[in-house]
Amino acid sequence: MKISLDGQVAIVTGAGRGLGRAHALALAERGAKVIVNDLAEGEGVSENAQSVVDHIIKQGGDACANGADVSNFDQVQNMISQAMDKWGRIDILVNNAGILRDKTFLKMTPEDMRLVIDVHLMGSMYCAKAVWEIMREQAYGRIVLTSSSSGLYGNFGQTNYGAAKMAMVGMMNTLHLEGMKYNININCLAPAAGTEMTKGLFPEPVFDLLSPEAVSPGVVFLCSKDAPSRVILGAGGGSFDVYKGFETEGINLLPENLSAEGVAEHWQSIINEERMEETQNGARQTEKFAIQGAKNLGLNLNKKLRN
Repeated sequence: MKISLDGQVAIVTGAGRGLGRAHALALAERGAKVIVNDLAEGEGVSENAQSVVDHIIKQGGDACANGADVSNFDQVQNMISQAMDKWGRIDILVNNAGILRDKTFLKMTPEDMRLVIDVHLMGSMYCAKAVWEIMREQAYGRIVLTSSSSGLYGNFGQTNYGAAKMAMVGMMNTLHLEGMKYNININCLAPAAGTEMTKGLFPEPVFDLLSPEAVSPGVVFLCSKDAPSRVILGAGGGSFDVYKGFETEGINLLPENLSAEGVAEHWQSIINEERMEETQNGARQTEKFAIQGAKNLGLNLNKKLRN
């Protein structure tokens, strides 16, 4: 079944080049009207953003350029107003804007940490916050946050970037729960792409293989009517996978073994993966611990705890 975004309105941040540009063009090709956001120096819009808009319009689509700094909530709200004034709704938000300040933790300054957190994490939160009520009222929304393998697994010299990118997963998990009844689906993208941000990190043949355009089909799917929610989609070079966080069953050490020595003694049982499960929310872990502890103490605890 062909995915159509006809009549929908999308906002893509950091869309002047690289991944954001590819996402904006892919969404427009499917019929979405697009706000092409790219940080502009001073007032107005960047040449890169306007170039993307001109390309979309030339192809018969509809788009507007925007120069908001996503780490500035007032500017983000003005961007949302621009979309609402022009088209009257917002269906899709793709949080793509980002920067790098790579340094080893020894050399990293607090400012290096704060700047990356402000753009990636706070910028994504500001954009999501600004569209949240709109999406709730129209009972429809699709939000994509950009995570990274640097957050999921770590990457040398990227403490700031990795922390911000893993934070996207925490934000997704909670917004998924709060948006379910309003048909707001939210997912994370963990892309691998050859862009200005990653130039020099890959050999040239690999850089060419990992084109931004090879990632965007996954974004289009995550923005579609039939998109899943609370998924971390890895994408790169035409390959796609899903990252999942699982938790071992674990054991309860009450009452006689509750000590550091008890943890050490039973470590192999604690990390045993045989009955590992994907935990759906934070309360589920608490429920599991409570049930295990009560059983070990011989208590009759109601297993139907509220999630």
